Amino acid sequence: MKKGAIFDMDGLLFDTERLYRESWELMAPVFGQVSNPDFPPAVAGTSGKHMIEVVHQYYPTIDAQEFIFSVTKRVAELVEKQVPEKPGMRDILEYFHKKGIVMAVASSSRPSIVQNNLRSTGVAHYFAAVVSGSEVEHSKPAPDIFLLAAERIGCKASDCYVFEDGINGARAGIAAGCTTIMIPDQVPPTKDLEKNCARICGSLNEARELIMAGQL
Repeated sequence: MKKGAIFDMDGLLFDTERLYRESWELMAPVFGQVSNPDFPPAVAGTSGKHMIEVVHQYYPTIDAQEFIFSVTKRVAELVEKQVPEKPGMRDILEYFHKKGIVMAVASSSRPSIVQNNLRSTGVAHYFAAVVSGSEVEHSKPAPDIFLLAAERIGCKASDCYVFEDGINGARAGIAAGCTTIMIPDQVPPTKDLEKNCARICGSLNEARELIMAGQL
């Protein structure tokens, strides 16, 4: 078993990635664009300059910063009422806690959103560190966020699990040298991820059971 565990947030701990997908699709026409179904999975997990670049790749004429702000604001308003949890989230956190595994969240979302979600669901105490995409130079699929998270929990990246639901995030975990477990949410894994992830699981419960059995 590894010494550390790093979790993505949206679509992995919380069922919020679908809210982002819905919001990207709803807000595109508001900004005079025809919604492109390929855009939400492409932008998932990105932040900062990279996110703006992805927006402009799909919507060249849009005000990217205003578009991003509007979508983020809509999702924040939705989760302020209730943060939907993914199945098995509490079980795997409690299991690692009892085993002495040090945990971190590494999310592309703004720090305030991450902290609010963790506090409002009562799971903030499980995490020794929280890293946001705004704290690193290169966003996912670059490994920066996971390398920083591993550093903050005092572990080598190679001695950490990474749990991710997205393509960009899973690629970042692999690039960081972490044992990367993908639990797909909105998009299926690509061929390279099927080959390079330590395992692709259907749920956090399945991942926990495999770790308990010594298979991860």
